[in-house]
Amino acid sequence: MKCKRCRGKAEVQLRQHNCAFCRGCFIAFFQRQVQRAIENERMFTPQEAVLVAVSGGKDSLALWDVLIDLGYQTAGVHLDLGIGEYSRGSTARTEAFAQRRSQRLVTVALDDEGAAVPTLAAFTRRPACAACGTAKRHYFDRVAIEEGFPVLATGHNLDDEAARLMGNVMRWRVDHLAKQSPVLEATHARFVRKVKPLFRISEYETAVYAFFRGIDYIIDECPNSVGATQLLYKDALNRLEAAMPGTKLSFVQEFLRAGRSAFATATAGPPQTCERCGMPSFAAVCSFCSLVREVETKRARRKLASA
Repeated sequence: MKCKRCRGKAEVQLRQHNCAFCRGCFIAFFQRQVQRAIENERMFTPQEAVLVAVSGGKDSLALWDVLIDLGYQTAGVHLDLGIGEYSRGSTARTEAFAQRRSQRLVTVALDDEGAAVPTLAAFTRRPACAACGTAKRHYFDRVAIEEGFPVLATGHNLDDEAARLMGNVMRWRVDHLAKQSPVLEATHARFVRKVKPLFRISEYETAVYAFFRGIDYIIDECPNSVGATQLLYKDALNRLEAAMPGTKLSFVQEFLRAGRSAFATATAGPPQTCERCGMPSFAAVCSFCSLVREVETKRARRKLASA
């Protein structure tokens, strides 16, 4: 099989694009896809500093690597979620990447904040993934605001977006469908623009890119993700993709082109300000502060009961 670009020996085949590339041409193709997404969706300009949310996984580190190579002003933010060896491995790889690429990295240890994911889940009896998502949204926004970044970029890829879209459609979550976009503009003084430059790039492509670029990332899945519905949606979409290459890309692109506008009026009004932390909220107290308050209350009760 020959490389579509240089006609040399191909090393990777992309069935959804009906083409194949050698190593160097694939890297160029991948980076060009990211650049086009940034420009076509008007995510940010070269003059804007971008805070990249990095987990230590392939997608976020691949995104950071591309943005550095494309010449954008970047820094990383990493949350140590407090999930044992998994979090230690994730943090170590993120810090090593930042040091190797001479990039600034802001690391927040949730255990030091009293908000480690196992703690939130245990005291509130909420699913670990739900507690994790709430904490991530809070701290990513907070760090971006405190550090003066107008844009927050996440490594959500095509597989993530297609699985999320499937879940929202199956349950007709019209408010979520209204907000499913590669770009979310700020709707509050303490929100920043959120962007997903990898939204058209598959998980397979990011894994290949990370391998070709020699990026050391954590391979293990989060131990809390076992049984997550998102994985069920991904499995169903993978089966469709195997039979009909391009299904995921078409599903997401056609929704953004023709379907999203139908849900535009379903968005909630502008958020309030949380009376506890000052971050945006759709109630008097934001979701994250409600979690933390519940943990504090139950801890106090437990302490009194054992006294």
